Amino acid sequence: MNQSTTNKVIQREGKGTAKLFDERSLANDYATLAPLLRPGLKVLDVGCGTGAISKDIAALVGESGHVTGIDNTEYFIQSGKETYASVQNLELIYTDLFSFEPEEKYDLIVSARVLQWLSNPVEALKKMYSLLKPGGTVSILDYNHEALQWQPQPPVSMQRFYATFLRWRGDAGMNNHIAEDLPEYLQEAGFANIEVFNADEVYQKGEYNFEGKAGIWAKVAQSKQMVEEGYIDDESRLLAIDEYTNWVENEAEQMVMKLKEVCGVKPE
Repeated sequence: MNQSTTNKVIQREGKGTAKLFDERSLANDYATLAPLLRPGLKVLDVGCGTGAISKDIAALVGESGHVTGIDNTEYFIQSGKETYASVQNLELIYTDLFSFEPEEKYDLIVSARVLQWLSNPVEALKKMYSLLKPGGTVSILDYNHEALQWQPQPPVSMQRFYATFLRWRGDAGMNNHIAEDLPEYLQEAGFANIEVFNADEVYQKGEYNFEGKAGIWAKVAQSKQMVEEGYIDDESRLLAIDEYTNWVENEAEQMVMKLKEVCGVKPE
């Protein structure tokens, strides 16, 4: 499955996925980025979704700064333009990274949870490199899906579904542990001064929206694409949803999604 196919899947999920993106914020979902933000910066957010995090970045770079968010799912951009229409220093554009040719270069390029979906992440980083000013910074936030931790272990039906999900991604050329390889990828793309920051998402029972956060894999299983492509039968998919939902509500104590921010600088 290439990025175009992934885009079609997300497009089909439509409004529900857009709502999930709107719940994101800089403070909760990209907190490690804050030290890089200051008034006056020109920022590009690659794979911005609806622009929920982009609008928080816009608040921190202020009126003298500007944020451009791009995404190749048209519905997300349309939704974000309506939701964040009042944010004067935010522009959301429906386009693909590789076809995006802006007139200006950027001080900072950010991309959260996006490269995990690409089969050509180094090429994407090279494109970002070309869009940066000399001395500019790139910040990439992404997962190591192979290191996901549940306490206690979820039902076998979900363990099997998750293993199938990783195999499906791998067969499509996506890197399931991309967080670990990002430093090497940035170096290959030409970046220097590479730094790595831990950004693990830790969800604990009793905290706000624990069931919603831990329940993300039941939402992933709502898609029938792996059934359509012969990776799993529908009965197994539905069983995973039901048993996992019950587990989240009654047994789950903690889920940790392993996440890292990796930054690099374009040499002057």
